[in-house]
Amino acid sequence: MHGLRRREVSSARHGERFVAPGTFDVAPGERVLRDCRDAREAEALAMMAAALAFPTGGSVQIGDYDPRVQPVHCKRIAAFVAHDPLPLSRVDADRYIAYRAALWDVEPERARAHARLLLERLAGLHEAFAYPVAAALLPAPKLLVLDRPLPHVVPIVAAAAGGCAILVTQSGAR
Repeated sequence: MHGLRRREVSSARHGERFVAPGTFDVAPGERVLRDCRDAREAEALAMMAAALAFPTGGSVQIGDYDPRVQPVHCKRIAAFVAHDPLPLSRVDADRYIAYRAALWDVEPERARAHARLLLERLAGLHEAFAYPVAAALLPAPKLLVLDRPLPHVVPIVAAAAGGCAILVTQSGAR
């Protein structure tokens, strides 16, 4: 099973193309950094890689699944961390982790223990980014998609993610 396959994928809205056709793969355990023209292209690429948006041209496969046909399967194996961190208090973060655990059928006590372990591994990150990353890693995804993280974040997240494939988007406009 591959992590992500993207074949001549493009995206346009109202006749304006903002993701140029492109092809690449992310193999299991591989870390891939994709440079994009701008923040809009980076976000669209990340959203398509996590089955949160669909391309207007080309094809995407997440694992062995087509997100247009099997979106739930894709979302079970791909996790997404947005560019803008969630401003969470500790109480809100605990609720968010419990919500994500319930969403993915992770037993609550196991989820809390795993989240604590992940948060220890993510100790070098600001809590606003560490909590969403820990929540994304709770169900042990096969692919983690990071949308335009700050450069110092990537090695910390990669260490916490273990053998999970990681796609990182970045844009020249920060």
